[in-house]
Amino acid sequence: MDKGQAVFRTYTTLARCIAALPEPVAMGLGAAVGEVLYRVRHEHRAQVTANLVRVLGADEDDTAVLDRWARRSFREYARYWVEGARLPGINPAEVERHVQIDGIEHLRGAAAVGKGCILALPHIGSWEYGGAFLATQGLPMTAVAERIEPPELFDYFVEQRAAMGLTIVPLDRKSGGTLLAALRAGTLVGLLCDRDIEENGIEVEFFGERTTMPGGPATLALRTGAALCTGAVYSGPGRMHRAVVQPPLDTTRSGSLRADVARLTQEVAIRLEGLIRRAPEQWHVFQPLWLADRDGQEAPGSLELALVPGAGSEDEAVA
Repeated sequence: MDKGQAVFRTYTTLARCIAALPEPVAMGLGAAVGEVLYRVRHEHRAQVTANLVRVLGADEDDTAVLDRWARRSFREYARYWVEGARLPGINPAEVERHVQIDGIEHLRGAAAVGKGCILALPHIGSWEYGGAFLATQGLPMTAVAERIEPPELFDYFVEQRAAMGLTIVPLDRKSGGTLLAALRAGTLVGLLCDRDIEENGIEVEFFGERTTMPGGPATLALRTGAALCTGAVYSGPGRMHRAVVQPPLDTTRSGSLRADVARLTQEVAIRLEGLIRRAPEQWHVFQPLWLADRDGQEAPGSLELALVPGAGSEDEAVA
């Protein structure tokens, strides 16, 4: 058995085991794993602490407060993975019962117009749970994900998400055309956009400092006439999930395409700030985000590798 097959079998076996456990036991196991990662992943802990300083507006010397928030971040991230492993086996009716949503009328309104809708999301809580819920509401979502290794594992993820009503498109040269086609068909496209993985996005101010964010959501909206909304899906309390969809941004053209993309991307950044502030511990970003942190700094390795032994990608799954 080669390494790829070993990784694939390890992950799928773990996922089946987690799905078979009683939910309280699975969640307790996730919390324990998160605690271990908090204690042993020193580089990730330092980075998430640096990120939390900006989000919380905290004093970087207030180590007691920051340590409490960082510990919660690791535990919430482990919960995200446990929920992801269990989600494909959950009945759609149960998914529907465990989501409370504000603002779904904005998505329905965009669907009625027929030009599609782009939902710009931060790495908060469980966007996949929200996607599974939207499928039960007749609003299936298309998203983009970076390929992970081995290929069999990526295909497994795609199949599992398809069973939940989520269409996952691999990030490559064809993905842009696929998203355009989805929007022209009047459907929903979800894009995680609080991280600029390729570091070639639009410069914005985010929590008081400069960084870059992908210009894709704004560009797609301006070119297609699709609505551009922002939203998030928070885990908890308990088994519940709280989803928020905010009103569409004003995508009326007011200048050059470049200027309008820059303006809208900054507006998205401002909205994402507010969504992240609602639950900073559920913001799953363990890499350098701001320009000041990227300069000359080597990013810590992917935290996913600790949760999926042997798996790898250039970065975490994104949309």
